[in-house]
Amino acid sequence: MAAEIISGKELALKTRAELKEETNKLISQGVTPGLAVILVGDDPASSSYVKGKEKACAETGIYSQVDRVPSTISETELLEKIETLNNADEIHGILVQLPLPDHISEDKVIEAIDPQKDVDGFHPINIGKMMIGKDTFLPCTPFGIIHMLKSKNIEISGRHAVIIGRSNIVGKPVGQLLLNEHATVTYCHSRTANMKEITRQADILVVAVGKEGFVDSSYVKEGAVVIDVGVNRNSEGKLVGDVVFDEIKESASYLTPVPGGVGPMTITMLMYNTVLSAQRFVEREQGVK
Repeated sequence: MAAEIISGKELALKTRAELKEETNKLISQGVTPGLAVILVGDDPASSSYVKGKEKACAETGIYSQVDRVPSTISETELLEKIETLNNADEIHGILVQLPLPDHISEDKVIEAIDPQKDVDGFHPINIGKMMIGKDTFLPCTPFGIIHMLKSKNIEISGRHAVIIGRSNIVGKPVGQLLLNEHATVTYCHSRTANMKEITRQADILVVAVGKEGFVDSSYVKEGAVVIDVGVNRNSEGKLVGDVVFDEIKESASYLTPVPGGVGPMTITMLMYNTVLSAQRFVEREQGVK
């Protein structure tokens, strides 16, 4: 039986429509959710991501501000820009598009963002809250994956989830979010011995390695849920994932496509976090009054 495809594209449209309603409620209270993006340099992939974010903001009624700065900007200047945005009441979410030039410390930049405006969910305070299951901004790609699983009523609690990849942006946090949902979680990475033996035990397999066709059917047990986070260009220039889609769709129960899978949900959860930040801002303001 062929796998049911989990369309991130469809779920993103539905979620954005719901977010537009929440945005309209906030606007009626006199607050327009605002997202500020700082884009350093002119990396084509980064520019493309930022355009996608601007489009999503327009769809959901969020105010979007993009500050494009040259790659020669000093670290001090960049940190000053972040501080200005931290103090701007009309901005509820701040995002500095990564990667950054070598002379700028990513850690310093991430830590400079006010945790209450860290809609990427990368600030150590928010990561710490996520680790202990406290309410906080969740990293957008892992959050989107959980949203996709829940949209299909896929049981997470008690299931064995295996993550291939241990990046700070996807691998580690998605494992933590699955653990928070009561899954048993195993991480596989470049040093893992007998990887196939482990991945074949997975009820839920999340693949985030950034290598075209890394996972074929020999890695996957019959009926597993497979989430493909990879985005790679093949020799023909087409976007493909980390899994061999045509093979795995024959044996998996659910499978995400590339493109149109996890990608659209990443930007959608950024919108979700921005709206949430604006709602919290309103609550704080009302608390002060």
